[in-house]
Formats: sequence, structure tokens, C-alpha cells
Amino acid sequence: MASRYTLRLFNKSKNVVGMGQRVFKYFNAPVTELKNCLIVCVRYKSKKSKDTLSSVIQPLAVLPTSKNDDINIGEELTGTLRKENLLKLLTQFHSREEVKKLAFENGLDNNLFYKAYISFRNFCVKSEQLPVDLHIVFSDILQGSGHVDDIFPYFLKHCYEIFPHLESMEDLKKISDLRFPANWYPEARSIQRKFIFHAGPTNSGKTYHALERFITAKSGIYCGPLKLLASEVYHKCNEAGTLCDLVTGEERRFACEDNTQSAHVACTVEMASLTTPYEVAVIDEIQMIRDQQRGWAWTRAVLGLYAKEIHVCGEVSTIDLIKEMALTTGEEVEVRKYKRLTNLTFLDYAVGKFENVRPGDCIVCFSKNDIYYVTRQLEQLGRECAVIYGSLPPSTKLAQSAKFNDTNNACKVMVATDAIGMGLNLAIKRVVFYSVMKPMLNEKGEREMDLISTSQALQIAGRAGRFNTAYEHGEVTTFYPKDLKILQDILNQPIEPIMQGGLHPTADQIELFAYHLPKASLSNLIEIFELSCELDNNTFFMCKMDDFKFLADMIEHVPLPLRVRYVFCCAPISVKQAFSCTMFLQFARRFSRNEPLTLDWLCQRIGWPLKPAGNLADLMHLEAVFDVLDLYLWLSYRFQDMFPDPDMVRELQTELDQIIQVGVKNIVQLVKNQQSGNLDLVDGEDDFVIKTRNQRTRAIKKPLDFDLQQMREKKKEEMSAHQLEASKLSKKLVERGVVSREVLEKLKSEWLKELASKDYDDGEVDDEGRRK
Repeated sequence: MASRYTLRLFNKSKNVVGMGQRVFKYFNAPVTELKNCLIVCVRYKSKKSKDTLSSVIQPLAVLPTSKNDDINIGEELTGTLRKENLLKLLTQFHSREEVKKLAFENGLDNNLFYKAYISFRNFCVKSEQLPVDLHIVFSDILQGSGHVDDIFPYFLKHCYEIFPHLESMEDLKKISDLRFPANWYPEARSIQRKFIFHAGPTNSGKTYHALERFITAKSGIYCGPLKLLASEVYHKCNEAGTLCDLVTGEERRFACEDNTQSAHVACTVEMASLTTPYEVAVIDEIQMIRDQQRGWAWTRAVLGLYAKEIHVCGEVSTIDLIKEMALTTGEEVEVRKYKRLTNLTFLDYAVGKFENVRPGDCIVCFSKNDIYYVTRQLEQLGRECAVIYGSLPPSTKLAQSAKFNDTNNACKVMVATDAIGMGLNLAIKRVVFYSVMKPMLNEKGEREMDLISTSQALQIAGRAGRFNTAYEHGEVTTFYPKDLKILQDILNQPIEPIMQGGLHPTADQIELFAYHLPKASLSNLIEIFELSCELDNNTFFMCKMDDFKFLADMIEHVPLPLRVRYVFCCAPISVKQAFSCTMFLQFARRFSRNEPLTLDWLCQRIGWPLKPAGNLADLMHLEAVFDVLDLYLWLSYRFQDMFPDPDMVRELQTELDQIIQVGVKNIVQLVKNQQSGNLDLVDGEDDFVIKTRNQRTRAIKKPLDFDLQQMREKKKEEMSAHQLEASKLSKKLVERGVVSREVLEKLKSEWLKELASKDYDDGEVDDEGRRK
């Protein structure tokens, strides 16, 4: 294959304890062994080839035939065939250009032809008794009364046995034809819809105006990107006197006491119903239609919502794409543009040092290690901080934001990731970028360090100066002076227009694929679908399904129906956390045995009751347990009989959320405990392979390119030196006299040279994850 996933399992000291497929055996390990582990999943690609349909299709095994009790008629008629003569004929057959041309006309490219030839040769040479007609053909050719091309019909018959897709290629192409996704939604096509696009920057009131129409409508649906936003609309709507339900992947709340559905619903965008008629629909944060993993949900909502009036809220950059989609359905788009309600000033000076941090500041970091460091430095100066990052439970984020917003609270400074970009109402005076680079997915689905985009910078910067708060006039700057010019250059770039929306294969499409390819694994079906699908590349792209395929490979050996397997693999869990993955696998195994996943069983597996965090690794484990409980709730709404205790699990989550909040409150002490135990600060994103990307930075001025390159090289050297120096294993080896300090320094020097000269992300690797 041209590409595959290589897994590495790290323990708390960042030592590799499993590589390749061996990682999966650790999923049966006790909870105590997995709580501090991290999985890194990297998709390695060969430099010699690119992904094609033939590269992901593997031949089915066809066993050589053995002798039976009957007479070998072919041998009786023509005599015994010598193996060396067969090999000579088959080699001649393989080398003929006419044969390759015939094979190509029958759907076999060079890759498939070679695989088929190897399989056919093994079958012929290893069979103790060939089929009679094939035996006679070989004999005739050897005796000069036949031609080597006469083998082709038998070769082609063998190809159809090992490659069943050849007989159904036309059907597979029809199933994976994604050029006209608007036709997938007959209810939406049965009415004439109108789009109203509310376009503007952060804090411009665009969503406010859309929600006003939503609340006053006879019926409506709000589609948001986060549970926090859906929950906020749910509360706001009910407080305004309009009954509204809440629907997320893990939760259902009814406004009516008798649990009947209301005319209004606030939901996460993936949960939007496309068959229920509404007067008004609101699609929030429409620019996420370009998201490499979740963009399909916004495309689905735009094309499929069964509503007469659809209000779309988001960046100006998405207007043209929505107009293009509406053009294919013959629908009208009205654009309403808004200006920011409050002033926002981009300062020409940096903060420089922690003593210059002021009340109302929000320091934005793009890694947890930076959050830990900044928080500790500020608290050493007597500044109490609120902390928010993406993996925290929603309630914890709300508690930290409430603490920061409370004018009577001593906490006046926030340290956060870009998780503050949406879903939280924060009274921020000044946004301070601690860095202008962050780990992100590129177009190939690979993780790399890159400059934040203009859109991301404006989204985060716009959180400063909120309307109707104590800080209506917002300010933006950087922490380090060297980043100030880079941020200014980023903000001066025009926002790139969003030209494509994401698409995603449905369960029905994959089931149809499985009908034609019954022996293919779910992961392989997805890969075949991705490579065989046809779509309008000017308007749509195929979302990355790397996490889906990772989960599919993990439970491939578990006997589950295809539809159930598909639903399990859609579950929203972090594939980087070993604990989350092992619980996912245990859920699937118990489900396959038709044994209900009860509260008692779950508590035993997660080690309930849980203790408060003693260090950062413990806090990350508590967050992973919270995600596992989320997974239980997510599955409980899809398989109610097998997950019978969602209400009690939700009570566990509430209690666990309180424990996590205590840990976040004492995060500085957890940092100290982590370091006093000689443990590295834990940040999963730092373990990804970091590459240099030139595409976006070409648009920035050349001086910025030079500064950026220096920054990357310095950060890479610092990270590498820190990881080796802080290695627990290396310290033990020196202390015990196994190696000397001089030898360790030499190893360190050689390792750094090797790291600088090789690109581990693009090199070929063997089955154990080592470079060839």
C-alpha cells in the first residue's frame, strides 16, 4: 500500500512501549497502566507512490487445490507438468505487453495486474492438481500447439475471484457519485427555501439578529458547532417564553414537562433533523464548512434542512460558496452585512514580561505546556488565573469563564487556548497572543506547526471588547515583541475565500459498498470509497476520516454488524488517549456479546470512585474518564437497550466535573507536583511530528519567512534537547553507572544530527514503525 497508519504508544516518561499493531495488545492492560499513556497515530506515506484505488485494494486469498481421490484427468490426458516449465510460461505471460493491455481494458492497472499475477502464479505452481482445462492449455503451449496468450481467460477468471470489485465497478462508481449532493435530500427539494446570510466579524450582532427571528417564528431549529452554544440558545429561548428543546450527541432535554417535542429545538449541527419541517432554521459559524473533519455537517445542513427560511451566520468569506450551493438548488440568497459593535485596537507594542499583564487580559496559548508555564509564572506574581482549554468539560469551561467575568472575584486574568474563540461569553479587555504558531491539520490530514490563519487570528482577537460589558473597547497584542510584526502581517492579509464544503460517506453508501465487497474491512471500504468517489472539486471536498479508520481497525476483530460498527466508529473520542481507546474497545466487545453495559460494569472499568488529581497526568486521566462517560451517553441514545443507565452516568459526570474543577483551580500546584516527580509536562500535540509548511507563508512578506524559519528551528532544537535532557531513563542510566555522562552527551549529539537530517513523517517504515 502507498500509505498506512503507524501507531506509537508512549508512557508517562515519553518512552515508547508499543509500536505498530503491537499497540493494540496494550488495550487489555489494567487501567493504572494506561492512565498516563498517549497514542500517536501518524499516517506514513511512501515517497515512491501516491494513493490510488488499486493501492488500497488487497487480493482475496485463493488457496491452491490439493489432490483428491478422483483421477487427475488433465494429467491422464496430457501428462505431468513440471513446475519449472510452468514458471517459464508464466514469466513469459507476465512480460507480454499485449497481456498488460488486455488486463488494463478489464480494469487492472499495473498495480492490480502485478498483484493478480503473483496470486495466479502461486495458485498454479502450488496446486497439486490444476483444473482440467487449465492443465490442458499449459500442456498445449509447452508442446507448441498453443500460444502463451491462451492463458489470459483463466488469468482473468482468477482476477475476478481475488478482486470481486472488478465485476461491480460500475455499481461502485454509481454509489460513490457525490457530484450532486443536493439530490440526497428530497424533503428540502420539495419546497422553495430562502437563505439570509448574516455576515460580519466577531461581536457584530449577526447571530443575535438571526436568533431574534428564530425565537419569534412558529417553529425553528438552531444548529451550532458546540454543545455550549446549543445549550446557551436553549436557555435563552426558554427564558424569552418560547419553548425550546435541546438535542446534542449525548443529551436530550425537553422544555415540556410531559417530554413531548417542542416546535423549537437547539442542537449541535450533526444532530439536525432533515425530515422535520420548520419555519426558520439558523446555521451558526458557517465558516466551519471548510473544516477537514466536521465540514460535512454544515454542508448537510445547508443542502438538507427542511425549512422555508434559513439564516446563515458567519464570516464574509463563505458568502460565495453559499451562493454557489443555492444556485444548484435554485434558491435565493439575501446578504446582510454587519459591523463590529465595539472598537478594537491593535497595539503597536508587546506585553514583554509577566509583570506587565493587566486585569482583563486573556493570554492565548496554543499548547497545554504553554498554559501550564504561563499560569505558574502569573501565580508566582500573585495573579490568580482562570484556565480554559479544549479538553475540559463544558461545565468546567463555564465555571472558569464565570469566575473571570465576576467583577467581585479576585481572578482578573485568563489563560486559554483558542477554545475561547466560540461558545463562551467573556469580558476581555485585551487579548494577548503568547504565540502565533499552533499545531493544525493540513490539506492531507497531517498534523504540523503552522502560523495561525488570518481568519483564526481575527476570530480570537475579536473576543476582546464585548458589547455591554465593563470592557467595550478591546485591545490586541502579542506577549513577545518578535511576534508582533508577524501578527500584524497575518492580520493585514485578506481572508481567503472559502470555496469548498465538506462531504462524508453515509452509512447507507458504505452498506451498499459492503454488499459488493463483502470480505472487505470497514476501514478498507472507506479507503476504497474515498479513492473511487467522484465529486465536484470546485465546490466540495471529501472530509478526512483518519480517526474513523483508526477506530475501525481497532475493532475489526470484534464481531459486529456493519451498521453497528459504522456507528461505533463515528463516536466522538480522542484517538490519542490510550485510556479512551481501551474503553472504546471494551464497549465494542461487551456489545458484541450482547451483554448490557451497566453502571456497575462501567464503574469497575473506570476505577470509580476517582481521587482528585495529584499532578497533571492525573488531571488528564480525569478528563479522559469524562470523555469515556460522554462516549457512553453518546452510544446510549443510539443503542438504548445495551446502554441502560444514562441518567446515573450523567450523575457520575456531574460529580467528576466537580473533581476536575478542583484540579483546574489548583493547576499550578499540579504543575509543581508533576515537575517534582521528575515527570515531563504533558501535551499530546507536542508528540506529533512537526513539519515545515511553505504554502501559506509564501503569501507573507519575505522578512516574515526568515523570522518564521528561525523560530521553527529554535523551537525544534529546544524541544529535542529538552526531551532528551529530561528523559527519566537517561538519568537512571547515568545514576546506575550503565553509561557515563560523556557517552550520554555523545548520544545526544548524534541524535540531534539524525533528527535534523531526516524527515520521519514522509519516510517509509516497516511493520514495527521503524524507518527502512
